[in-house]
Amino acid sequence: MKQRFIEYLQYEKRYSPHTVTAYRTDLDQFYEYLHMQYSIDDIQSVNHPMIRSWLVELMNQEISPRSVNRKLTTLKSFYKFLQREGVTEVNPMRKITSPKTSKRLPVFVEKDKMERLLDEVDFGGGYTGLRDKLIIELFYATGMRLSELVNLKETDLSFHHDTIKVTGKRNKERLIPFSHKMELLIKRYLDEKRSVFGENGDLFLTDKGKKIYSRMVYRIVTGYLGMVTTLEKKSPHVLRHTFATHLLNNGAELNAIKELLGHANLSATQVYTHNTIDKLKSIYKQAHPKA
Repeated sequence: MKQRFIEYLQYEKRYSPHTVTAYRTDLDQFYEYLHMQYSIDDIQSVNHPMIRSWLVELMNQEISPRSVNRKLTTLKSFYKFLQREGVTEVNPMRKITSPKTSKRLPVFVEKDKMERLLDEVDFGGGYTGLRDKLIIELFYATGMRLSELVNLKETDLSFHHDTIKVTGKRNKERLIPFSHKMELLIKRYLDEKRSVFGENGDLFLTDKGKKIYSRMVYRIVTGYLGMVTTLEKKSPHVLRHTFATHLLNNGAELNAIKELLGHANLSATQVYTHNTIDKLKSIYKQAHPKA
């Protein structure tokens, strides 16, 4: 049943390869624990005390509550699948409580530092400079994920509507608008790209004309962010957080940000309100005479 569940995640739920691998790893660890601790290989023989003992074992290994909760999510999905398939009638996960996790606020780059990066930093000339600048600009202007940017095609761009089509999690597509200034940069980049490499469907290429890959984009973003910020964490996802936080700070509606980010639920977007509240508190303390 474990393999059937993995295939269900791949082909019906259309989870990303990274997510499927995480689910598979969690289940392998759970099965191994059941075999070693209880000599059980039959999933129907599992009860909630056994699952709780596994959670205790994970915590004794000093695995973070966040990681433990992810493993619990795997088991919850697995048992729902087993019930749907008629393999088991009882769902032991209903009696399992998730450990509490501390809320981590999204890390973002301050507005003046982003302006310095985009307006003052020299990205260099030629194809590489234009590519790197466009990568940074697109992350900040659209809030797209790393995997989404890597897989962009030239055909995803619409200059008639000034939008870019992004394929997100579970192959869900969304349209993100871009400005006239961004349009000019994209067209400059495409002209340079075609003059160097000719026609190629992938939007971003390496210096050798191959499709760009995630690790390379990560290095590009980390390097340029390091020129303007001392944040410990520097990544494409930080630019995604920066996009959302700056929109919210400038009055954008939360539902609009949710759609732009491609979040399935508003709760995932609401985390950005905490940064806004912190900013309001700071302004209040500085400006109000009774603060």
